[in-house]
Amino acid sequence: QVQLVESGGGLAQPGGSLRLSCAASGFTFSFYAMSWYRQAPGKERELVAAIASAGDSTNYVDSVKGRFTISRDNAKNTVYLQMNSLKPEDTAVYYCKAVHKRTTANYWGQGTQVTVSS
Repeated sequence: QVQLVESGGGLAQPGGSLRLSCAASGFTFSFYAMSWYRQAPGKERELVAAIASAGDSTNYVDSVKGRFTISRDNAKNTVYLQMNSLKPEDTAVYYCKAVHKRTTANYWGQGTQVTVSS
């Protein structure tokens, strides 16, 4: 049974930090590129950050460059999103997604809420 379980969301003050985790099970994690998406109320889901299956390549949406860092631990089947210098506009539900590096197979997590507010 495939599962992606996000954790680490919550309430943070502007300028604060949060670290999201996404624990994977039920598939060969190292065969999948991983990414984080977010969806704010009334907006479309957007790609925030992505990391290659081997962890040797990353990319970010411009609005989070220099503030967010995506990483993965293939031994722990987990992908992380370190979020620093948080802004109110980072408020959203954050989802992790797994995409097979060669096929079209993909999986989504259930999401974790991040709220940035004073």
